[in-house]
Amino acid sequence: MVLKGSQGAGELAGQGSGGVTAYLSHHSGSESAMAFVTEEQIQQFCEDGFLVLEEFFTTEECDAMREQIDKIIAKMDVPPHCRTEFSTDEEEQLQAQSLKGPFWKGVLGFSLSDNFFPSALHAYDPIFKQITHSSKVQELGRKLGLEKPVVVQSMYIFKQPGIGGEVRPHQDATFLYTEPLAKVLGLWIALENATQENSCLWFIPGSHTNGITRRMVRAPPGTLPCTHFIGSEQTYQDSQFIPVPIHKGGLILIHGEVVHKSELNSSEWSRHVYTFHLMEAKDTTWSKENWLQPTPELPFPPLYN
Repeated sequence: MVLKGSQGAGELAGQGSGGVTAYLSHHSGSESAMAFVTEEQIQQFCEDGFLVLEEFFTTEECDAMREQIDKIIAKMDVPPHCRTEFSTDEEEQLQAQSLKGPFWKGVLGFSLSDNFFPSALHAYDPIFKQITHSSKVQELGRKLGLEKPVVVQSMYIFKQPGIGGEVRPHQDATFLYTEPLAKVLGLWIALENATQENSCLWFIPGSHTNGITRRMVRAPPGTLPCTHFIGSEQTYQDSQFIPVPIHKGGLILIHGEVVHKSELNSSEWSRHVYTFHLMEAKDTTWSKENWLQPTPELPFPPLYN
């Protein structure tokens, strides 16, 4: 069952650390990376559903994010009921449900969920907010033709050596559903080199043109599990996927409907990532059935400021 037909990537393309903060303010311009984003690359994104942009962020910007997350974690006291796993697998997800603070299997993630701090790094933390709204990200949005993009969620992924769990094949629109589709875009920033050894992303090129076949939706308030899947999960062959390694500072654009995954990190090296999702808010309805919902206290902030 296809829940909604895809309109394809063409629509998307056509439509507290004072010192570190000061550094990012001075160095987060668009002078380097954006000069290399060409119309041909944007067309490639439309065809493949993903695009690698190497050297989008500097080594210093990556290190600033890693230093900041270390400070955040050092101050955190995560209650047991928030230490649940958030999995792309339906059975694992249902077994690991909690009302707050979903955590990806094998990684630690932060999402826009209730008021659990830090529930939205792009909104609460000055370093991640500045990266998310940096001039080069805004310019990239404009080059893609986004008119009213908003930031819907952000996540820091640790993918620790030896224990960083796999993320099964999935489409982001399964969890971040809009009417119409083709309105969600992921930005995946490598804070370390991501290789096949330490679990880079794998994609099925062109898989964003077939719509989605399942959704994760909210259950009525006060019920457990608090989400469930509707529709059917697709089966994919390993031979359909290609590995997409990327160097530290690189950014991968991810169409909301492209099928992607990552493997278990059994290497000796971590694979730190900061990732966030944008939605083109113009003529778009964010599903009230999504697990993630804006609130009056924390609406989806506009990318352009």
